[in-house]
Amino acid sequence: MTRASNRVTRETERSVIGKRIPRPDAPAKTRGTAQYVADIQRTGLLHAAVLRSPYPHARIRSLDITAALALQGVKAVVTADDTPGRSWGAFRKDQPVLASDKVRYVGEEVAAVAAVDVETAREAVRLIEVDWEELSAVLSIDEALADGAALVHDDAPGNITYHFALERGDVDAGFARSDVVVEGTWESARQFHAAIETIGSVAEWDLNDRLTIWTNTQTPFLSRGRYAWALGVAERDVRIIQTEVGGGFGGKSGDDNNPVVCALLARKAGRAVQLINTREEEFLAGSRPRMPMRYWVRLGVDRDGHVQAKDIKVLADNGAYTGKSIAVMGAASVRPDTLYRYPAVRADSTLVYTNLVPTGAFRGFGSPSADWAVEQAWDMAADELGMDVVELLRMNAVESGDVSLHNHRITSCELKQCIDKAAELIGWHHKRAQRTPNRGLGIACSVHVSGRRSFGDYDGSSAMVRLNEDGRATIISGEGEIGQGAGTVLRQIAAEELGIPFEDVDVTPSDTQLATHALGALASRVTYVAGNAVLRAARAARQQLLEAAAVQLETAVSDLEVRDGRVMVRGAPGAFGGGVLVGEVARKRLYQRGGGPILGVGEWDNPSDFPDESRYGNESGAYNFMAEAVEVEVDRETGNVQVLELAAAVDCGTVLNPTLAEGQVEGAVAQGLGLAQSETFAWSDGRPQNPNFGDYKLPTVGDMPIIHLAFAESYEPSGPFGAKGVGEIAVDGVPAAIANAVHDAVGVRITELPITAEKVYRALRELDAQL
Repeated sequence: MTRASNRVTRETERSVIGKRIPRPDAPAKTRGTAQYVADIQRTGLLHAAVLRSPYPHARIRSLDITAALALQGVKAVVTADDTPGRSWGAFRKDQPVLASDKVRYVGEEVAAVAAVDVETAREAVRLIEVDWEELSAVLSIDEALADGAALVHDDAPGNITYHFALERGDVDAGFARSDVVVEGTWESARQFHAAIETIGSVAEWDLNDRLTIWTNTQTPFLSRGRYAWALGVAERDVRIIQTEVGGGFGGKSGDDNNPVVCALLARKAGRAVQLINTREEEFLAGSRPRMPMRYWVRLGVDRDGHVQAKDIKVLADNGAYTGKSIAVMGAASVRPDTLYRYPAVRADSTLVYTNLVPTGAFRGFGSPSADWAVEQAWDMAADELGMDVVELLRMNAVESGDVSLHNHRITSCELKQCIDKAAELIGWHHKRAQRTPNRGLGIACSVHVSGRRSFGDYDGSSAMVRLNEDGRATIISGEGEIGQGAGTVLRQIAAEELGIPFEDVDVTPSDTQLATHALGALASRVTYVAGNAVLRAARAARQQLLEAAAVQLETAVSDLEVRDGRVMVRGAPGAFGGGVLVGEVARKRLYQRGGGPILGVGEWDNPSDFPDESRYGNESGAYNFMAEAVEVEVDRETGNVQVLELAAAVDCGTVLNPTLAEGQVEGAVAQGLGLAQSETFAWSDGRPQNPNFGDYKLPTVGDMPIIHLAFAESYEPSGPFGAKGVGEIAVDGVPAAIANAVHDAVGVRITELPITAEKVYRALRELDAQL
């Protein structure tokens, strides 16, 4: 770990930034007038259904659609013969739109039908006849890696999707210096996104053979490129219009076949088609669930607690197709090293094909699986040292100015403050001094990115801010709103920079034909990356406004400022009758000879690097940090674990809107609790047995503990008004913190997610047998 200079300039008091401003889009959602994809209506709209594989691995000998086509009301049937015959995917093009010769997991798309109503479409799907040849399937990492195992893809020997290894520093020497070495293997789990709205789309081709897709994507521009490739059409001929999004969490970031299949049907039928996944389809093949990993960790520290070395081996279950899994495993393998001052690290990571549903992006993007293992290893080291784990983590925590072994440059960091705040909020020291039987405390730390350079050498955004004749401002951005409040925060940034009321700022919906280019809502990037683009666009518009006002008022630009929607003389607000309205300046500039609109353009690219093959490179311009502490109570008779309290302390830089930031943290905590305690897929011969909300156990309001929340006093110099990301990090450390608390309470360490009562009960009985 090295050091880099970091000069921080703190902002003065702001009028909009940092305020609890309600979301302008909330009324439409509460009144039921918001337009979700199911609400889109087009002339002659048809409805679609999909034939999916009932087998985890099978050959398609023949496919007969005759009976389906003959059914009254059916307007089109598509199979692999109607596709360009090319596979697609974010990092590896291995995923067909519709299976042709083989299917590789239960739920894979084989054919689709468009009909006058969805019931007719589903009946037609049942009439499609398929001659299947069931093949041997590999349904776990161990089965996939076994000698002689069936291959998921013929061009992937040994079912290896991807492998990389790295070593930085002298790891063996580090362990030789260590007085305490701990190691263990942890298993994480598939987790379903469980967005309240499933993936859906409406597709329509115009007379010029141009395609419009209305869909609930998180990433309109990224999705446009992928869908165009899959359809074999020019990107310029595809328009993506983002509808309202009923939850994303990574599951709607452009990996699902739904919009592509919908477009194929619309082209063949010559009419608009709507395709919305059922809840079961969403489980089977829609949103790509969290990737399960087997994570071995070896950690060495000296007798004083200073870390000397870390070694990991990762085996990750890719599922049948790759999607974003290469990036997910890469993040899980290196990102935790940005938490502590490791002098030497080694990693060996392997991504494995299986005949199960493909995995992909999920809130946290690999970090929950990594933290599940690494943060428990730190807890084990503290036990071996006889040291309070809070002291151990604090001793090794990174600080502003540090540069990790992977060249992650930490420009702002208040991790130590987060550890202290979490411990204080949970009552760590008091409760440890006065122990209650069967109650325990646990803590875990996390780090996340604010944007990530992983889709080529670009992680930027662009925006325009237009000042209208009525004094209102319009933000034009392609980032889109997925329910997290991005539109509200971007309005706040623009209003603050322009000097106009928040209520006078609008954001246009994301439409690839009309909006500026943006990567979308992923990698906790919108506030940091899009916020910087909007800030620059607003700054440019404000400069144009001041220049126009200076001409109209016959004064110098430097003498003017904008406040409360008026341009006035700095230090003399009563001059010129209290100044001139922004709208008046904009109108005069627009209609004067040689004039024009006030239109600011802003572009900003994350100051980061595209990592090399060994994952070396500063993947983000800013890193957010967190510590989460929990108190649990364990029932020794049943193994049930109740999380009583959870304290979350977050370093996300300047908190632009406390209400929205708190909502992001609390929502992520809820998903962390589900991952930790209840959410898991039940499998039988590769078939999910619980693809519904009745059997897949999501946490409810009644399962939520008391949550104590604090934000660190922090400022990111490269962020808009000092802000950085906050949307994902709070999910990351929850499972490890709970596991550490269970160990503190009853002395058993759970290494496989979720932490069920059955596992705890079994571990307690095994512990009793050893006594």
